[in-house]
Amino acid sequence: MLEVRDLRVRFRTRGRQVHAVNGLSYRLAAGRTLAVIGESGSGKSVSSRALMGLLPPTAQVSGSARFDGTELVGRSEKDLRRLRGAELAMVFQDPSRSLNPTMQIGTQITEAVRAHGKVDRATARERAVELLELVRLPAAARRFHEYPHQLSGGMRQRVLIAIALAGNPRLLIADEATTALDVTTQAQIMDLLLDLQRTLGTAIILISHDLGLAASYADDVVVMYAGRAVEYAAASTLFARVRMPYTEALLGAIPRLERPPHAELPVIPGQPPDLTRLPAGCPFAPRCPRATDECHTQVPPFTEHEPGHWWACWHPCGDPS
Repeated sequence: MLEVRDLRVRFRTRGRQVHAVNGLSYRLAAGRTLAVIGESGSGKSVSSRALMGLLPPTAQVSGSARFDGTELVGRSEKDLRRLRGAELAMVFQDPSRSLNPTMQIGTQITEAVRAHGKVDRATARERAVELLELVRLPAAARRFHEYPHQLSGGMRQRVLIAIALAGNPRLLIADEATTALDVTTQAQIMDLLLDLQRTLGTAIILISHDLGLAASYADDVVVMYAGRAVEYAAASTLFARVRMPYTEALLGAIPRLERPPHAELPVIPGQPPDLTRLPAGCPFAPRCPRATDECHTQVPPFTEHEPGHWWACWHPCGDPS
């Protein structure tokens, strides 16, 4: 359904060029979930907004992103508006910022329904209530008349999902959609998304910094660092045979119950590179315990080293060298 090749995004700001995305490539089939994982600033959200055409005018986007044979990169705003909502939709991170606090939630969903189909207000209202029921919002008909502040965080997130589903999109991008929620509500939202996927056949891109979430819910995983994909495989393959030291470091930083009480949480030393001045070699080399002189001078290619398993590293984990 979606094939991204060598996607690049540059921002020009204050005379400097920010290399936000640097040659990202992946594929996503219909009915599957792809998790895009990485630290803040790795290019996860920027790459997804580039697909939707939601970047500011200062962004320069190149490469290719073909959605069901249609090229998204370089299309006019008019063409993208036809696709957004109807074919591709996005659920943003913070529902309190995405929902209009002065409008009833039913009105906001109705607007989305009418934006993607020529229906009258009564039909749109019926569809809005159906969507609220679809995302399992209790007492949907009553909630239709309530305002965002009257709902809990999990309920507001469900409303955002309902708005995203108003046009029956075939691709749903969830950008940190569960980050601000407690663990129980997070699991409920993810179970809801997967149930909707099974019902509607929707493909999902799950953007997160949570590897545990990816391991539990994703079919495929792409790990990003400094705007690049550094490891990409089916979730079962990647977590069974981690090859990129950065992925290994992310896994090591996950809090675990078996650790002694009050013990310091493991962290990845150092900081991500300045995206206005990328290093000559591997961008993770200054933080990598396996780095050699070669790593500091040559960028490792992103290559399919094993069937279905891609990584970019001169000295991968599991390699005796």
